[in-house]
Amino acid sequence: MRTPTRRTHQTFIAAASLMALTFAAPALAQQVPPEVQAKIDAMQAQIDAQQAMLNDLKAQVAGQSHAPAAATAPVSAIAPAKPAAPAIAIKNGSPSIATSDGAFTFSVKGLFQADAATYDQDSDLPAAVSARDLNSGANIRRARVIFGGKMFSNFDYNLTFEFGGSGAEDVGRVHEAWIQYSGFKSAKFRVGEFGPSVGLADSGSQSAAPFLERPSAADVARGFGGGDTRMGVAAFNATDRYLWSLALTGNTVSSLNTAASDFNKINNDEQFGVAARIAGTPFKGEHSLVHVGLNYSGIINPADTGAASTPRYPVRLRDRPELRVDATRLVDTGAINAGSAAATGVEFGAQYNNLFMQSEAFDYRIERLNAAAGVTNPKFSGWYVEGGWVLTGERRKYNTAKAAFDGITPFVNFDPAAGHWGAFELVARYSTLDLNYHDTAALTADRVLGGQQDITALGLNWQLNPGVRFSFQGQSVKVDRLNAAGDQIGQDYTTFAVRSQFGF
Repeated sequence: MRTPTRRTHQTFIAAASLMALTFAAPALAQQVPPEVQAKIDAMQAQIDAQQAMLNDLKAQVAGQSHAPAAATAPVSAIAPAKPAAPAIAIKNGSPSIATSDGAFTFSVKGLFQADAATYDQDSDLPAAVSARDLNSGANIRRARVIFGGKMFSNFDYNLTFEFGGSGAEDVGRVHEAWIQYSGFKSAKFRVGEFGPSVGLADSGSQSAAPFLERPSAADVARGFGGGDTRMGVAAFNATDRYLWSLALTGNTVSSLNTAASDFNKINNDEQFGVAARIAGTPFKGEHSLVHVGLNYSGIINPADTGAASTPRYPVRLRDRPELRVDATRLVDTGAINAGSAAATGVEFGAQYNNLFMQSEAFDYRIERLNAAAGVTNPKFSGWYVEGGWVLTGERRKYNTAKAAFDGITPFVNFDPAAGHWGAFELVARYSTLDLNYHDTAALTADRVLGGQQDITALGLNWQLNPGVRFSFQGQSVKVDRLNAAGDQIGQDYTTFAVRSQFGF
């Protein structure tokens, strides 16, 4: 097919001019000389020839528009575009893989913590004291392998195996296993085995906590309807300023220790509980913030251990003294036959540049079941305050997804050759847990002699890089507890502990 050329366009312009002259020709006929008229006739003949050529060209174009399309390669013969290769990355030692559209992701993470501690006890403890020789030694506190990621864009999942423990390391057990739908803007929904959000200390990462263990007051609260390996279903959501969460929970997942011959005794009916929290930052500036929150953890129906058990529906509050190298619990209410139980906590936290502090206070209540006349429902309390100062100027991150403080990322990683030593943080804590109730009551059945535990702790955290950390901690522990005969079974002692940690 021929296309119009520049010459053709010039011809069209000339034709238009001549047409104008043609219309004016009758009026000018008498004035045009013969030689000019001859030129006009020649040009008219040329215009007629060009018009005929243009008509032929139009006919050719019209014919091609109705003609069958030229043969092309069949669609099946065209090679499809190759999909983009999955993205593979390693961040801080953690490998991950993702599809090009981000709809599927998979990552592997790990956490290893080894603790070593020494307990300095008095040599002349009263005869009634049973915990006379707490274990000075070492254990693997946590050894976790974590698989997680995303499926079909909106489903998140996590599978965590734990090989460490509190002086009872094992061949491994499922620590978390859950799936979560995150497709709604207003809420996320999770089901499986996980620890629901029960307070400020509970929600912070234990790989970045100021001390080796949570405060006892917070640890007791999370044991009502939350805590590790808890089965449940939860709804929650977090924005840049606040978080809310609500979980219905069951029992903790039982595991078979390799040193045992059987699982723990199976309950006739497992516990049913609830865990709820609302928290956020009413003030948040460039260099500072204030955190407030309210949390609740309750046992709606305690576990039924069977008609032959005494008590049949036990609720028990107890904790180790914020160190797990020795697993002895020095404060303990014993099992109380209960119809329900609840822990309510208030939260406060603040940060200014490289300084931070946080505090929680808890009220614990147990409603007795089938109590004798004159026996009342016990209540207990606990609180703590802790804070830190990063000597090298970094600041703890505030995790808005958890409404809790996270760890420190050094300005420069450990590199002695370059004079870089990472980040250093000084921390301090005071905590108290009172598990006594009517300890001097005339009615023995109304007494709960759980004891009171007060701990003052100082520590130094050395963050070499995002994956390696060492923590040094000293404690002064005071336990005041009487037995049923009125003898002192508590004691005062000091500890010094070191944690070696790496994670990826």
